[in-house]
Amino acid sequence: MMSDSDKIILSLETFRDIVLGGGTIHLSEPVWKRVEGSYRFLAEFNKGKVIYGINTGFGPMAPYRINQRHQKELQYNLIRSHASGGGAALSPEECRATLVVRLVTLAQGQSGIHPEALRLMQHLVNQEAAPVIFEIGGVGASGDLVQLAHVALGLIGEGDMYYQKVRLPASDVLGQLSLKPMEVHIREGLAIMNGTACMTALALLNILHARHQLYLASVASALLNEAVRCYTDHFSEPLAEARPHPGQLRIAAFMRSFLKDSGLTRLRHQHLYEKESFGSILKDKIQEYYSLRCVPQILGPVLEAVETATEVLLREAHSVNDNPVVDAIRQDVFHGGNFHGDYVAYEMDKLRIGLTKLGLLAERQLNFVMNPKLNNGFPPFANLGRPGLNFGLQGIQFTAVSSAAENQTLANPMSIHSIPNNNDNQDIVSMGANAALLTRRVIANNYRILAVLHMALLQIFNDASLRQASASHSRQWIQGMERQGFTAFRDDRARFADIQRLEDIFKTSIGQPQKVFPCSGLLFPD
Repeated sequence: MMSDSDKIILSLETFRDIVLGGGTIHLSEPVWKRVEGSYRFLAEFNKGKVIYGINTGFGPMAPYRINQRHQKELQYNLIRSHASGGGAALSPEECRATLVVRLVTLAQGQSGIHPEALRLMQHLVNQEAAPVIFEIGGVGASGDLVQLAHVALGLIGEGDMYYQKVRLPASDVLGQLSLKPMEVHIREGLAIMNGTACMTALALLNILHARHQLYLASVASALLNEAVRCYTDHFSEPLAEARPHPGQLRIAAFMRSFLKDSGLTRLRHQHLYEKESFGSILKDKIQEYYSLRCVPQILGPVLEAVETATEVLLREAHSVNDNPVVDAIRQDVFHGGNFHGDYVAYEMDKLRIGLTKLGLLAERQLNFVMNPKLNNGFPPFANLGRPGLNFGLQGIQFTAVSSAAENQTLANPMSIHSIPNNNDNQDIVSMGANAALLTRRVIANNYRILAVLHMALLQIFNDASLRQASASHSRQWIQGMERQGFTAFRDDRARFADIQRLEDIFKTSIGQPQKVFPCSGLLFPD
C-alpha cells in the first residue's frame, strides 16, 4: 500500500493484503513532510510551556513537573512500567495488524512524533516483523495503554518480536534486520501508547472473519433450502423489495444467484396456486421453518452490522486518537480524550450480538438436518450407516450446540462494564480491546458450528437424486469439499480432527472464499 498524495488511505482490502498477504506500506513524501512538520512544531512550541506527558507526569501524577534533564527518561519509564500485559500472546497477524494501524494513525501527522519512529515501524511491517503483544491489560480509556506499551517496548529493542511468525527477542530481530532501536526525542512513548490501534486492529480482523462467516452461512442456508425443495418466494425479489432493508435485499439476491439453475426448488404458483388441492389436510408443508424461510431477515441485519462496523473502524484507523493532539497548522496543542475506545467497543458489541445470532441460525439449521421429525426426509442425525449401530453426526452435534451456548453468554455487551481505575482518573472506560477479544471468541465458535453444519449438508447431498438436480453452485460446493478431502461417511470414527481441519480451511480462506468454494454473487466483492 502506498499513501496517495498527502494522505494515507487504508481500505479493508489493503489491510487484509498487508496483514494476511505479506503486503507492504510505503508512505509518500508529503506524509513524511507532515510528520516532520508536526515534530518540529512541537519541539519549538513546547519550550517554556506546560504540556501533558512531555514535562509532566502521567494520569493522576500530571501535577508533577518533570525537568528537561529527565524528560527522555520519563518516556522510557512510561513504556517499561506499562508493558505489563497478561494472558496469551496475540497471534503474529494480530500484532502485525496493530503495528499497521498505529503506523497509519501516527502518519496523520498530529502526534509530534519523530519521523524515525515511523520509519522503524514501516521497516518492521514490510519485513513481517512486529512486537509481541499480550491479550490482557487494556481497559480502553487512554486507548490500549498496556497493549501498545508492548509495541513501544519492542521498538526500543526490549521484550519480544515476531519475525516471519517466529517469536524472538526484539534486540535479535532488530539486529538481523540491521535496524536501530527507536530513540526518544520528545514524546515517542506516549505517542505510540496513547491510542486505539490494538482494539481497532483486532476489530478489523474480526470484520474480515465476520464477512467470511456471512458468506459461509449464506451458502449453507441456500444448500439447505435446496435440499428440502423449498418454495422460492421467501427469497424472491418482490418479497425482499416490500421490506427494502439493504442487508435483506443482498442476502435474498445471493440466495437467488446461488440457486438460479436448481432443479429442486419450487415455484409456489405451479404447486399450490395453479393446482387444485384435494383433501382437508395437505401433506406438503405450506411454509418452511423460520431457520429456512427467514434467512434474509436474520442474516440481513448481521450484514448491515458488518457494513456499519467496517465504516466506523476504518474511520477510527485514520483518526488521530492520542493525547494531546499536536496541530501544526493551527499552531496549537489540544488536550482531550480522542483515545477513548467507545466507538470500537460499541461496534464490537453489536457485531458480536449479530454473529451470535448467525451461529444460532446455523445451529438451528443443523438441528433441522439431524431431526427427521422436522425435515421429514433425511435420516436421523444424517446417518448414512445402519440405524442403531451407527451414529452419524449425533456426537458432532453436541460440539456445535455447546459452541452456540457459549456464544449466548459472550454476546453480553462489554462496553457497559466500566470499572474506574488509575486513582479514578480513568473513571469511565470503554473496554474496547476486551470487546474485540470476546468477538474473536464468538468468531472461533462460529467456525466450529459452520464446519459441523457444512459436514452435515455434505451427508445430505450424498443422495444421488439431490446431486443430479442441484444447482451448479451446489455441485461446485460439493466438489470444493471433496477437493479438501471431505466426503460423506457411513462409518463411526473420531471426527474431532475433521472438524478442526475444516475450521482451519474456513479461517485460512478469509476474504477469498471463492478460492475454496467458488460461486457467483459474493456478498463482499473486492
